[in-house]
Amino acid sequence: MEKIEVQGASVDFFKSIEDGLTTYHFDTSKCGPPEPMVNAMAGLQLLDENSQLIMINHKSPAGLFPKIEEEFTFFVEELENGLAKVVFRKKANSNEETDFTQTSCGGTGCNH
Repeated sequence: MEKIEVQGASVDFFKSIEDGLTTYHFDTSKCGPPEPMVNAMAGLQLLDENSQLIMINHKSPAGLFPKIEEEFTFFVEELENGLAKVVFRKKANSNEETDFTQTSCGGTGCNH
């Protein structure tokens, strides 16, 4: 796994390639708002149909999902240590409508 630079990120990102699938990883489990959302939006911009993004966070980033659901799929797994692992994939033939500047959830239901 190699460390990579990601524009706009405030945490380290890592990249690995296995069986033709590129995986980007980052961990915001020790960060407070808005860092999980900021880093997720930065990382999502890396994705194409042959890659995925793995986010480790202190809980599921529910405020993020409505902002990206048109362009990305996501799966949340509760880890044994209580953290949330979210795997993001770009939808095939998506229309790329995500506004990556939407890095705060403003309002209720913001669970980053």
